[in-house]
Amino acid sequence: PAAMIASLNFLLAFFFSFFGSIPPGTINLTCVQLGLEKKTGIAWRFALTGSDMEYPYGWIAVEFAEWITSSPVIVDNMQLITAIVMTVIGILTLWTPSKPTKFTTKFTENGYLRGIVLSLLNPLAIPFWVGVTAYLNSLHWIDLSTPLGLHSYLVGVCLGTLALLIILVYLAKRIGMQFTQNRWISRIPGIALIVLGIYAFLQYLL
Repeated sequence: PAAMIASLNFLLAFFFSFFGSIPPGTINLTCVQLGLEKKTGIAWRFALTGSDMEYPYGWIAVEFAEWITSSPVIVDNMQLITAIVMTVIGILTLWTPSKPTKFTTKFTENGYLRGIVLSLLNPLAIPFWVGVTAYLNSLHWIDLSTPLGLHSYLVGVCLGTLALLIILVYLAKRIGMQFTQNRWISRIPGIALIVLGIYAFLQYLL
């Protein structure tokens, strides 16, 4: 029974993580951008780090669900942070300095560092997993009362995100190979991030 519960926890977490990562956001659009630029190695490291960061966010969501949902200020601030991050990253993506600094070059070319920073500045995963976990718990589809059940659920969260990000990198790379002469193709993720950032700002203000 324990193995069956762990397997079900894993599959449900993988499913919701995979499809929950499809809507455009900082992490998946950065993967698309790296794929379009054919920086496959950096993209893989970024995707791996970005998906790994889902583990602590998922754990926080499970352990502190009641406290988070009882504090609307926290969720509101998360939305504001996300709006700022999306807009800034979008602008930086479109703006290419003529003489990039050593730090800028290192940050851009380091998939691990970039993944950690952008994931830390993108905490909306927490309220998402609070909602998903509460929903699955209400249906009695998951059991997180044991360490095996909890960690199988969190591993599913990470691998679902990783699978989606790898697919995005591959598809973006294929598109980029066919449109290498069109410089606007690589700018699409940056433009999308700015638009989403503005939309998030409007939602926060209204």
